[in-house]
Amino acid sequence: MMVVEINFDGLIGPSHNYAGLSLGNLAATGNAGRVSRPRAAALEGIAKMRANLALGLAQGILLPHRRPDRRWLESLATDYERAAPHLRAQALSASAMWAANAATVSPATDSADGRCHLSVANLVTMPHRSHEWQETLAQLRIAFADPAFAVHGPVPAPFGDEGAANHMRLCAEHGSLGVEVFVYGVSGGPFPARQHIEASITVARRHELDPAHTIFAQQSVAAIAAGAFHNDVVAVANERVLFAHEQAFEDRDGFHAELRAKFPQVVIVEVPADRVSLADAVSSYLFNAQLVTLPQRGGMALILPGEARENVAVWTWLQEMIAGNGPIRRLEVVDVRQSMANGGGPACLRLRVVADPRTIDPRFMVDENRLDLIAGVVSAHWPETIAIDDIGDPALIGRIEAARSALLDALGIVEFIYT
Repeated sequence: MMVVEINFDGLIGPSHNYAGLSLGNLAATGNAGRVSRPRAAALEGIAKMRANLALGLAQGILLPHRRPDRRWLESLATDYERAAPHLRAQALSASAMWAANAATVSPATDSADGRCHLSVANLVTMPHRSHEWQETLAQLRIAFADPAFAVHGPVPAPFGDEGAANHMRLCAEHGSLGVEVFVYGVSGGPFPARQHIEASITVARRHELDPAHTIFAQQSVAAIAAGAFHNDVVAVANERVLFAHEQAFEDRDGFHAELRAKFPQVVIVEVPADRVSLADAVSSYLFNAQLVTLPQRGGMALILPGEARENVAVWTWLQEMIAGNGPIRRLEVVDVRQSMANGGGPACLRLRVVADPRTIDPRFMVDENRLDLIAGVVSAHWPETIAIDDIGDPALIGRIEAARSALLDALGIVEFIYT
């Protein structure tokens, strides 16, 4: 089998807006009420996918959900026209674009049954995300219908699960046995901890992981309070490298010791707090980067948002890092400003799946030609702007719904139906 890491990016949907719904996400709440640019946002995401292809990476796509979510509103005994403004905003949210929250993924090499397991995240902590899982699950079951995969439903409430944003995997290479790290939070600070340890333990059991190759680590209380609502805002891993902020984990020394014991090859690249503060890490999304292995050139690269380059402390430290002899030798900067303004960087937009691409529904894999097709639909149908006052406009809602239908028709994924 030709096993590779595939990045499945969420295409930013036509309802992308700044309603400020996500408590603890400082960018989202800080930009509440701004005018959004859904067309530009989606085209930025497509450009990031093109940049990944240019680096020789395998690239897939996950699709926008039906918005507004009329069935969710029906379950609340209302409809979009009569719903209170906060319910309208929650039903219209395009937050499924952040595919890192779609599911947790364990490759076949890590699972006792030899299948790649995906567990859809329940996202119960935030109302606007709590109704995503049904469409995400339907989509995953189409894309990963091959017997090589096991696709699981969500962990039951009230145990919050936010998917791969709180999960890391370290290994010698993507196709080898790995150590999986589940990062959970503990509530009690100014913002809610979104990943419960019970959810992480449940996912590990479902995926049939060996406890000898599994770690549960607590995210630091200070990081959550600083706006690191997911672990991937303060840490990211790829193959043998852990790239993390000094204050990412509550028991830093204990976690490092357990990781070294279970995976002696690990290289920990830690950014000191006296060089880059938690505030700078969160605002720049330094760690919400894609840390990738370059198949054509060798070595590792960080795919960073432009905001990281604009932060003097962050960029100075990064320049010193790549000038050394460490494993991360290349920086790739991408423009995802529309996503960043809602609190999601390059890593938020992608779900990593280690698998043989031939086992995946080809309609969910992309190349330059398929991205051209998608960009054409976006340019023709996505709204150019959405102001918060617009979300009650029936004409806008009709255009959003028609835009998604046009995309599904163009891609030939007519069976993607919300059930």
